[in-house]
Order: sequence, then structure tokens, then C-alpha cells
Amino acid sequence: MLSCSRSLLSKAISKNKKSKNKKRPRKSISKKRAYDDIKVVVEEEEEEEMEEEEEGEFSLKSSASSNTHGVQPLGNLFFSTSSVNSRNTGLGNLRVLSDELVLDIFGLLDGPQLGVLAIVSKSFYVFSNHEPLWRNLVLDNLKGEFLFNGFWKSTYVASCYPSFGVHRNGSYGGCFKVRDFFSDYLFQSWLCANLEMKPEWLERDNIVRKKGMSVEEFVLNFEELNKPVLLEGCLDNWDALEKWDREYLVKVCDDVRFAVGPVEMKLEDYFRYSDLVREERPLYLFDPKFAEKVPKLGMEYEVPMYFQEDLFSVLGNERPDYRWVIIGPAGSGSSFHIDPNSTSAWNAIIKGSKKWVLFPPDVVPPGVHPSPDGSEVACPVSIIEWFMNFYGATKNWKKRPIECICKAGEVIFVPNGWWHLVINLEESIAITQNYVSRRNLLNVLDFLKRPNASTLVSGTRDRVNLHDKFRSAIESSFPGDIDRLEKIAEEKKALEKKVSFWDSVSDSKVGAFKFSF
Repeated sequence: MLSCSRSLLSKAISKNKKSKNKKRPRKSISKKRAYDDIKVVVEEEEEEEMEEEEEGEFSLKSSASSNTHGVQPLGNLFFSTSSVNSRNTGLGNLRVLSDELVLDIFGLLDGPQLGVLAIVSKSFYVFSNHEPLWRNLVLDNLKGEFLFNGFWKSTYVASCYPSFGVHRNGSYGGCFKVRDFFSDYLFQSWLCANLEMKPEWLERDNIVRKKGMSVEEFVLNFEELNKPVLLEGCLDNWDALEKWDREYLVKVCDDVRFAVGPVEMKLEDYFRYSDLVREERPLYLFDPKFAEKVPKLGMEYEVPMYFQEDLFSVLGNERPDYRWVIIGPAGSGSSFHIDPNSTSAWNAIIKGSKKWVLFPPDVVPPGVHPSPDGSEVACPVSIIEWFMNFYGATKNWKKRPIECICKAGEVIFVPNGWWHLVINLEESIAITQNYVSRRNLLNVLDFLKRPNASTLVSGTRDRVNLHDKFRSAIESSFPGDIDRLEKIAEEKKALEKKVSFWDSVSDSKVGAFKFSF
């Protein structure tokens, strides 16, 4: 078993801090400190010692292998017998560039060119073998026509150059370990791919759970208040809950291809990938046309009674994408985002389990930086990276996130505008749908008519005209409803702005009465 422990120096510092202030709470570990303080221990004889880890340390998955090319976090340079970072000596004049920029440049090259660069120096060898570079080459050039064999480079070589003799297990002569190569950025991908979820990341469960709730109660206490809720027992009549395992889905779907990231793959090929993958951002099967591709799948589930009203249905075939089948291995998921077109959503787990973290619309999650117009969101590269560096900060927030683990047979309601992150704790199969009810209709209409709707609206080819089409269809199908909802919204807003008697006679600055004659 592989384990992660802090360096001796960081342990000494930690011990010194504890002796000065034993009651001081442990601080979350930042990205830099995480890499500087973690030293990978691979000797099997240390397994017993590492199992008795101190609280707050990180652990690697039992299936994790040592770093492919021997890349170490930059902090380990201080414990190396060599004072030279071979990363810099091997890059020559390019050493002044950041690792990110070097990889951006290498990303402009094709497979043979990367192969040539790999023999220039040890440093070039490490950079040119960075797996995400080869992942992009496979997805861009081979689309979904590949059999993943454990490594993206060997998958590319096996597909494009079969005479090279790459075996199905991905080995074709092994790889070299480079001594004294220190880089936080390159180490990050391997670390995030192999870290276990810490128990403290899974402990908090503060979502409201309901079973057997009436539709009226759901609307009044959750949909109207725009508040998440986890629903139990409302999938009991789904055939999918009993039938949808690997064997059944592969048989029913046969050669049908489903959307997996930027490509389409057969389920059998995707399951092969998910069995072998060890990367920080596993590909996620996320297909909006699954019911059209395999009609039988669409007949084996039904919309829970709480979400039957879906006003986007008035658009018929012109409605934006609204339902997806989601399949992914442990570690796959979705980083922080807000659901498209200001819709609300429900997500039903058929197999597996998912960790959810949700923030209300007025609270931007730590580490997440949306653009002013909301069209782009900058956030950590991987979900595990967010947990490592930012999750701990939320413990002291007044508005803490809503969290839960959603298991098979359960449904989570995600209100419109809520930021949410989802990570699969095991291989999972789920169905999710976005919908518009009368409680959310005005929000959606406002969203669709924004000046930059052409960049914000998603799931449809006609982004610019969607507002007019939708409003016209609603007015035709439900005459007067929009006017009635707008009147109610205006009355509610006026009521919120109305000054109470006590506000009118009290001086908020001095806390006393004020008199005007």
C-alpha cells in the first residue's frame, strides 16, 4: 500500500505549533503546502507505520503506483542529496518558462514530434510524456475509435503505429525514471489521480431528507424557497433501478455510441476505459440523446411526481437539451457550475453513490471565479484539487454549503442558480433532467433575454430566438399565466420594500426614536 506523509520538516513545524497552542485548530492545507509537505513513500515495509496516520494527512489509493517518471513535488528538493533540479538543466533556455507554458507549447505538436523531443534531454522526456498531451491527441485524432489500455500514450501508439508492438496492457518497453526532477505542476496530475477522499470531506451531511412528501409540501417548502432537498423512495417503481447494470446496458445498447467528453464511444469500450483509468479528470459519459438512441432506456424510468410540470415541453422538439444519462468511474464528476438556462434540476442515482456540495446563488464557492457576464468559470483543474485546497475554508463560513452523499434509489433536487460540485465515490449510473415550472418560469425568461444570451444559452442551436419562441409558446398554451406570475412577483417585491412602522420611527444609526414635526 502506498501512503502519503508530510516531510520531516513539516512534522517538526507542526509539533512545535502544537506545543505552543494545543487548542489551535488545524488549518486547511493549501496547494503549495500540500505539494511541499507531502513526501511519497513507496517502501512496502513502511505500510504498517503509514496506516497510523495523523489526522489531516493524505492517503493514496491502494491501487496507486509510483509516479511514472519519478517526478517529485518541489518541496522534496530540500531533502534531496542533489541541489540541482534536472527540470531546469534539461530545458536549457526554456527553463525560464512555467511548466504550464512549456506544456502549452508541447500541446501544439503531434505524436511523432513529441516522440522526437523525448530524446533531446531527460527534462524534455518527462514533459513530452505528460499523459494529458497524449489524451488530447487520442481524442482529437482517433475520436471514439480506440481501445484504452491504461495509458494514453500507449493507446495512441497502439492505434496509430501497431507495428511498434504495444501490448494490450499498455507496456511497450517500460518508461524511465528521471532522478532529481522536481515540479509541483507535473506532480499534481498524478497526486490528484491517486488521492483517496479524506473521511472529513465525506462527513458533513446537512441536506434536508424527505420520504413520502406530498407534491404540495415540496412546492411550498422547497421549490418556492429555492432550497435543495434529498428525496427518498420515489424511484421504487423504476425498472432501471433493478435492471441497469453493466451487462444489461452493454447488451441493450449494443453498438450505439454515447457522448463521452468530446467524443462518442460504445458502452463496452467506455467500461474498459473506466476499469483502467487513473487520471485526475476521468472522462464522463454524459449523453443528452440516450432515450432517442435507445428508446428502451427512456421507457425504463419516469419523472418523479415532484417534477411533472416541465414548461419547456411546450417547445416540442425545439426545446433545449434537458435529460442525460450519466455514467462514470470513481473520481469522475462535474466541477462547480450552475445548471444551464436558469433551470432547476433533479438527479436520480441508479447505481453507485455521489458526493454533492452546493452553494446558494449569492455565494460563489471558494476557488471559483466566474466572469462578470457568467459565460465562463475559472476553477481548479480537478475536483480533488478543490477539496485539497478550498474545502477546509468553508468550515468557518456563516453560509456553509449544503452537502450530502446521494446513494442508489435517491433523488436530489437542485434549485436554479445554485452552484454545485459532484464527484462519484464509486462507479455510478444516474439520470438527470433540467426543467422549468411556474415557480421558475420568470427567471428562465429573464435569463433567455439577456443581451449576451447567444453565449449563455446552451443545449439548442437557436440561442438568440429561444426567448421569443418560448414566451410565445407559453402564452399560447397557458394564456394569462405570465401576466399573473409577473403581477405576483411585483406584489412580493413591493411587500419586501415596504417600510414597517418601527422602521419609520426608529433611527437606525443611534437605535432611538426619531420625531419629525
